[in-house]
Amino acid sequence: MNDLPDYELHRTPSEPSPPTLSPTRPTGLWVAAVLLIAAAGVAAYIAFGWRARPVPTAATPAPTASEKAPPPSLGGKGEPITIPPLDASDALVRTLIRALSENPAVTAWLTTNGLIRNFTVVVANMADGATPAKHLRALRPSSAFRVVERAGNPYVDPRSYDRYAVIADAIASVDPTGAARLYATLKPRIEEAHRELGSSDRSFDRTLERAIIALLDTPILDGPVRLKPKGIGYAYADERLERLTSAQKQFLRMGPRNVRIMKARLREIALTLGIPPIQLPGR
Repeated sequence: MNDLPDYELHRTPSEPSPPTLSPTRPTGLWVAAVLLIAAAGVAAYIAFGWRARPVPTAATPAPTASEKAPPPSLGGKGEPITIPPLDASDALVRTLIRALSENPAVTAWLTTNGLIRNFTVVVANMADGATPAKHLRALRPSSAFRVVERAGNPYVDPRSYDRYAVIADAIASVDPTGAARLYATLKPRIEEAHRELGSSDRSFDRTLERAIIALLDTPILDGPVRLKPKGIGYAYADERLERLTSAQKQFLRMGPRNVRIMKARLREIALTLGIPPIQLPGR
């Protein structure tokens, strides 16, 4: 049995970079504005008695993807409170999150600065398949990653999973309804932080949705997990596991008990946010 430093699942040179953020459909605010302008135009059209133009005989083109109604905004309606500017938002975020959970891991994260920016970049990393470990140093386990040898082959020592129990319990302690309401309340500043990442043309709702779906799509390994040496650390011997994204592999190594707990609560949060059940991977 070996005691080894925890390894980071960074991308290897052969692993493709996370996809860049691309334009999405209009937000509800823009759709509402367009509808108001259209309604005003129709009212003026009728009031001044203009005649309708002849209907063209050619078939009307099908609406493009950008003309379709946008998906509903996640989280519903937030609390009617004034949100400070992004750079001054930490105090309010700490107050609101402490009302949701007093778990030690949550408390540890709240001692850091730039909470909304941190949350935003962590979610964006996971959505793009990258591990967010470097942005969550306050939650990094203090004990080392361990392996055990069986028949000359390295396996994950199940005791390594215990290091992540506090994080799983922190997720389990979060009230889904309160989390959804908090997200909706802070969304203006979250979207602002998201734009700072160069993603002004993409709704953070979709990024959050992709991150949750990716984690829910991570398998749960109840049996022994065989490894193989790779550089100064290890990789999964099962190539199917190695083909998972870095974020999914980071999640996977938290162990079956913790992954199961976190996936169950993430599913509840996803449904409470308003993500359609049909879009969520199976249990």
